Amino acid sequence: MNTGSDEQAGAPEAVLGSRAPAFIKASRPLHLSWQVGVFIVGLAVVVAGVIMLPLPGPGWLVIFGGMAIWATEFVWAQLVLRWTKRKVTEAAQRALDPKVRRRNIILTSIGLVIVAALAAVYLWKFGLTMPWKINE
Repeated sequence: MNTGSDEQAGAPEAVLGSRAPAFIKASRPLHLSWQVGVFIVGLAVVVAGVIMLPLPGPGWLVIFGGMAIWATEFVWAQLVLRWTKRKVTEAAQRALDPKVRRRNIILTSIGLVIVAALAAVYLWKFGLTMPWKINE
């Protein structure tokens, strides 16, 4: 039985490769058609995620969803997904480090002070008028 602690201790991860049903893998043309279908669906999801990046929406989440669809069939996508999960876990652990949190709080505070100073200079110089003329 494989538990979470076994995986962290260096136990081998899940086997790479196609997760298509056995009856699909049994026929080469059917399996190739299955792979083309999975690729097209994954591509559509990834493209939708890329479109969502500049627009409101969960762009990165959708892109990773498309990668997960590809990972059901393609080894390269499984490897990319594993690498991404590992990097996200490492970043989360670094973010919880008290020194990093303190640095981030200090940098955020300095940024807010700079923005407040720029806003004060703008208000002092131009007042509360907008840069465009509404009355015209």
